[in-house]
Amino acid sequence: MVAEKQYRGAVTQVEGDRTLSRLMIMLLILFALIATYYILNQYGWIAVISDLELLKSAVTHAEVTGGLMIIGLMSVAIVLNPIPSAPIAFVSGALYGHTWGTVYIVIGAQIGAMLAFIIARVGGRKLIIRLFGHNRVPDWIGTQNSLTLIVFLSRLVPFISFDLVSYGAGLTSLKLWRFSIATLFGLMPASFLLAHYGSEVSASDMNEAIVYIALIGLVVLLPLLLGVIKMISKSRIVKTHE
Repeated sequence: MVAEKQYRGAVTQVEGDRTLSRLMIMLLILFALIATYYILNQYGWIAVISDLELLKSAVTHAEVTGGLMIIGLMSVAIVLNPIPSAPIAFVSGALYGHTWGTVYIVIGAQIGAMLAFIIARVGGRKLIIRLFGHNRVPDWIGTQNSLTLIVFLSRLVPFISFDLVSYGAGLTSLKLWRFSIATLFGLMPASFLLAHYGSEVSASDMNEAIVYIALIGLVVLLPLLLGVIKMISKSRIVKTHE
């Protein structure tokens, strides 16, 4: 009996230590993100990213590493929500055309999305499970297929926050490989449109171009969204009967 109590006490202590470790990891991640934003702002990069002409000039001066700069900035913009990603995408299209402009946008956005997902999964989901149990984790949406489809559809429309979807997906039970595939194929159409308009419009037309892209995405999204709602409804009906 004494041995059993000691064993349970040791297990509780280990679980407590793991929870504390995850909490510390989460705090360190938050500190690193805030510090990164502060440094970028201090050195004027936030202002550069927000201005098409300044950003275009900076990438142009980077010469052969300009493509890597686009990828890096896009990744950072996805992980750090306050940084706008649309200007980076437009500049990518303006300087590298439809094909390579799209490639750089997709690579950067994919890397950023994966990082955001992993941060939420390691620092958020597992910590919530440790503190509150599985019941408090947002898995109400449904199956792996449902979650994958929702991520895919959200990528089709620019006005749905890319960053928040990535972090939110990391808090669910969605598998990393499913998230990666859904993100990759979902962001390709929007990335191509952003690169296309970036090569066609001037800085003064950027907001108008974003509106057009959002409308196109909405037209594509609505029929698919109705299908998802029907699929989830049927899934719940089946579970109720079971």
